[in-house]
Amino acid sequence: MSQLDIILQQSKILIVDDKLENVQLLEHMLDEEYFDNVYSTTDPTKVVSLHREYDFDIILLDIRMPEMSGFDVMDALKPEIKEDDYLPVLVLTAETDEITRQKALEKGARDFLVKPFKHWEVMQRIRNMLETRYYFKQQRMKVDELEGIVERRTQEIRASQLSVVRILGKASEYRDNETGMHIIRMSKICEMIAREMGESEQYCELILNAAPMHDVGKIGIPDSILLKPGRLDAEQRVIMDTHAEIGGEILNGYDTPLMNMACEIAVCHHEKWDGSGYPKKLSGKDIPISARIAAVADVYDALLSVRPYKKPWSLEDAVEMIKSSAGNHFDPDVVDAFMRILPEINEMRGEFPDD
Repeated sequence: MSQLDIILQQSKILIVDDKLENVQLLEHMLDEEYFDNVYSTTDPTKVVSLHREYDFDIILLDIRMPEMSGFDVMDALKPEIKEDDYLPVLVLTAETDEITRQKALEKGARDFLVKPFKHWEVMQRIRNMLETRYYFKQQRMKVDELEGIVERRTQEIRASQLSVVRILGKASEYRDNETGMHIIRMSKICEMIAREMGESEQYCELILNAAPMHDVGKIGIPDSILLKPGRLDAEQRVIMDTHAEIGGEILNGYDTPLMNMACEIAVCHHEKWDGSGYPKKLSGKDIPISARIAAVADVYDALLSVRPYKKPWSLEDAVEMIKSSAGNHFDPDVVDAFMRILPEINEMRGEFPDD
């Protein structure tokens, strides 16, 4: 006896026939072949509940029965069978007409046993169907294993990308006179606005993790300009403004959703709705939505934060500035979403104060 034969003998088999003598005959045949997990019922209304309890590997099903026909049973079983599962149904019938066979196959039957039963035929058809189910389950296990490997690798890649983003964010923070708390608050405001605007959960997670890169280009700005305690003159401002393009150069070339969004935010978060921003003077919806969201979040938190060259604005003045800039600096839809969740934003800011 092969290892496969031993495995198949452990299969869970259900016999459904309203004639007790047919049930007993099939039980006897299966017992002679050492099948140990054989269940039976003469009541077809119990099939669904029995399958829920035991998860059968094959069902031997009579067609002509009172209360529920075999066709009705197969209809009732359909919602119980998962899309990626294979439950063989072996129809028991004394009828060999084409209409009955065709209808049984349409309902989900895989094969037929014609009454009166012949021992060799019963066992061969059952074994064939159980073997098919066994190999199906083995293949599904391999697919599940491969999907698990792919998912783990995907998570590892995603974790690596997040590590790169956070390292670059930390590097730009050390070079700038802004605090790490600004980066955290600004990123969370981006996430909150995106969610209020109806973006997907995946998008909201992306913008939360991509937004910390918005000023990574400041790594390329000289200290004399970047760390100047006072306001910049016109020439210095031109140099400072190049940080958007530098950020794009740093982040470009990594074709993943996270890095692509980080790049577009870094390049475009200083663009303005009316086209007067930099570096590309984009306007309206030509500016990526991620950058339009980041612009509002960045400016609002910066206004309320201490800088070497300014004191923090009052909450009222900062809110008024955002509102009055809708339609020229900022996307009006983004400002509307920002205003709707302003209390939640201010509450979140309180959880991440500057040192």
